[in-house]
Amino acid sequence: MAEELEVKELDQVVVRFSGDSGDGMQLAGNIFSTVSATVGNSISTFPDYPADIRAPQGSLTGVSGFQVHIGASKVYTPGDECDVLVAMNAAALKTQYRYAKPNATIIIDTDSFGESDLKKAAFETQDYLGEMGIDPDRVIQCPITTIVKEALADTGMDNKAMLKCRNMFALGLVCWLFSRDLDLVANFLREKFAKKPAIAEANIKVIQAGYDYGHNTHSSATNVYRIESKEKTPGRYMDITGNKATAYGFIAAAEKAGLKLYLGSYPITPATDVLHELSKHKSLGVTTVQCEDEIAGCASSLGAAFAGALAVTSTSGPGICLKSEAMNLAVIMELPLVVLDVQRGGPATGLPTKSEQTDLLQVLFGRNGESPMPVLAATSPTDCFDAAFQASKIALEHMTPVCLLTDAYVANGSGAFKLPDLAKMDAINPPYVPEELKGKWTPYMRAENGTRYWAVPGRQGFEHILGGLEKDDKTGAISTNPENHDLMTRKRQAKINNIQVPDLEVVGDVDDAQLLIVGFGGTYGHLHAAMDEMRAAGKKVALAHFKFINPLPKNTAEVLKKYPKVVVAEQNMGQLAAWLRMKVDNFVPAQYNEVKGQPFKVNELVAAFNKIIG
Repeated sequence: MAEELEVKELDQVVVRFSGDSGDGMQLAGNIFSTVSATVGNSISTFPDYPADIRAPQGSLTGVSGFQVHIGASKVYTPGDECDVLVAMNAAALKTQYRYAKPNATIIIDTDSFGESDLKKAAFETQDYLGEMGIDPDRVIQCPITTIVKEALADTGMDNKAMLKCRNMFALGLVCWLFSRDLDLVANFLREKFAKKPAIAEANIKVIQAGYDYGHNTHSSATNVYRIESKEKTPGRYMDITGNKATAYGFIAAAEKAGLKLYLGSYPITPATDVLHELSKHKSLGVTTVQCEDEIAGCASSLGAAFAGALAVTSTSGPGICLKSEAMNLAVIMELPLVVLDVQRGGPATGLPTKSEQTDLLQVLFGRNGESPMPVLAATSPTDCFDAAFQASKIALEHMTPVCLLTDAYVANGSGAFKLPDLAKMDAINPPYVPEELKGKWTPYMRAENGTRYWAVPGRQGFEHILGGLEKDDKTGAISTNPENHDLMTRKRQAKINNIQVPDLEVVGDVDDAQLLIVGFGGTYGHLHAAMDEMRAAGKKVALAHFKFINPLPKNTAEVLKKYPKVVVAEQNMGQLAAWLRMKVDNFVPAQYNEVKGQPFKVNELVAAFNKIIG
């Protein structure tokens, strides 16, 4: 009888699944993170996949990874390095081992480490573990392919279909290692493959085989682990990606405003999933149009805004370049439009599956003329819901195009999302032209806060024309009068300045920090984790993270000038720092900049920030 293993409690663990693009690593990672979120764990995920449409099997460039950080309490990042690395082939081990901790447990499929596999992965010897300096005692060497074929021998599946289930064996083994309930996994698969029950049952069978393998052999491990949640807030939760949360945020905003939702878009990595998700919700009054190009996507959305819908267009950095003229048209016509920019590595095609924050100055200034637009940046996958909702609220209530920045990291990453109560969310009240102005109204007549009234087509007595030529403030007719143009320019700017956004919040050592860390958007988790680590070491550190970038919070200058040292950390060459220097007199911060297409590493941030403190 096998000895019973001790079940140890852990506060957190990082698992990285890796293999060929066709090995299903994203699915295995998603299932494991979903199951973990279901039992109340805090999670943060990072899908890391290649740009190749289909790289040669076993090649170094074709490796796909999925990293998930699971915690008993709040986790902010997917983790710098993993505690468990699943490497489904030689190329995965060669390229992904650098993401593993020195004492990490490594799971490999020995059937994928043959002579030809090692040659493709550029190993020089058959002793691949020795060549990489890996202790064999830390490696669970399992003939996964062989066992999967044996487990499915009676199903009638062909060889190719069997091999697609290998990822589920690895998942089953990881579920054993972390004492996960396989019933939750089975329910997930039966729901995902509801129209293909035979596929679902085959995968469930393989997961059980992986779990049993771990249980029966103890898989070179000395313990199994459990991560019990310490902070549980009642409610309904789901594991949600940033792109899906963004889509849901737009739907919620349309619902609160009582409007139809229109998305005009053109597929582009990594924003396409927003189009895919919204296209599923016609029953909620959502219309999606996949246009022939980026310009048409934005222009069609502008038409929908004129017609009275909540209008959205989605893209990434290259698409913003193409949409800029139509965005400018939205500025001068003063119509509500949300432009979603899921940032990726650039310039040009750049790194289409990697993450950067390099579009900030483009969305602030990348249009001709004085063309002010509000800019928001989501701080996490789950925050994408609120960011999309707030961007829509600003657009509709202030009659302006708004740019919402996310990035590949938060868009493809996921977190445990508590489903909100729609009834408790902010109201959205568009400034419809009052009926009492009938017969007196002109297209650029404004409410008290400077916002242009919205006259939706179909209201008798409020027929009007908008366009790209400057209009007279009083009549709405085309005007080339220089004083009028100056006046209209200032009114458009004042309207943006009048938008009320929450004050900039400071966390950490608010009153006596030696160093204030400043960032924006998707780096929030990494900067927060770096602050926590430094404070645990006795340093006085605080964090101020921007979600609202234009207009800036009214207390921005007060916060930035309060501390003796400030560092602005961002995944670009200093765009937020430049914007803040422009807006805050005599503000000269230190800077930490990376443009690697990968998330920050907390240990590197801590080292850099400690040097700044001195």
